[in-house]
Amino acid sequence: MRHSLPTIPQFYVTAPQPCPYLAGRMERKLFTALQGDQAEAMNDTLSKQGFRRSQNVLYRPSCADCCACLSARIRVADFKPTRSQRRVMKRNRHLQRHVTSAWATEDQYDLFRRYLDSRHADGGMADMDVFEFAAMIEETPVRTRVLEYVGHGANGRRQLQAVCLSDVLDDGLSLVYSFFDPDHAARSLGSFMILDQIELARQIGLPFVYLGYWVPGSPKMDYKAKFSALEVYHEGAWQTLRDPARYSGTTHPLSVKPIAEQVAGLTLPGTLSAPIAPRTPRREK
Repeated sequence: MRHSLPTIPQFYVTAPQPCPYLAGRMERKLFTALQGDQAEAMNDTLSKQGFRRSQNVLYRPSCADCCACLSARIRVADFKPTRSQRRVMKRNRHLQRHVTSAWATEDQYDLFRRYLDSRHADGGMADMDVFEFAAMIEETPVRTRVLEYVGHGANGRRQLQAVCLSDVLDDGLSLVYSFFDPDHAARSLGSFMILDQIELARQIGLPFVYLGYWVPGSPKMDYKAKFSALEVYHEGAWQTLRDPARYSGTTHPLSVKPIAEQVAGLTLPGTLSAPIAPRTPRREK
């Protein structure tokens, strides 16, 4: 017998755990499974409301007393590179972009491990093995592409130097995760991949490039505010980021709406019913 997946999405809340971006704060996420025939429509619709994809889950920060994390995107038509960003593009113009389906390779994993060991050895992904890496790349129910950036090493042989995992939304490209060769960190490969995504979105007529979350006060996230035509999802709407200092991320008990109100206020694809209120909080794996 064929059993259809539920048409009414169920939302859950993770148990609080230490925030990876701001010291002394606790993070909590609102999330739902991404599955079934409506997976792409859900990804498109909830991405416009500040959600992000991780494998087959869509999530959005929903901390009890903090609203610092803001989803960020670049308006492609209005973007103008700075002089520094033009230098980044020039330094990396020799790299060749290869676009593939969401399929993990040994070369990608080797580069990923070197990247983590060099830059995020104490982060939450530090212990990821090859099977977990493959799941991160391959477990996607939506249109996902892997962009490999290939150059040549000192011996002249082909060398994978950077990788970007991106979703193709109905209104843009969404950067899920990227990593690069730490030996070439001086070439600003992370920024280069964003710049290349902007150019790719322009070529295929998509208006936005989604960058994930920008967190004011977090040094890890400062680079995102350096891109022009940047918008952040704040207080239920996309706003042009003009003064980063305005978004202080101040904590107080009324920073965010109750979870039930957040869920009730979500817009879902037209063929889906209203979302079910969140279940009992549980801890992330």
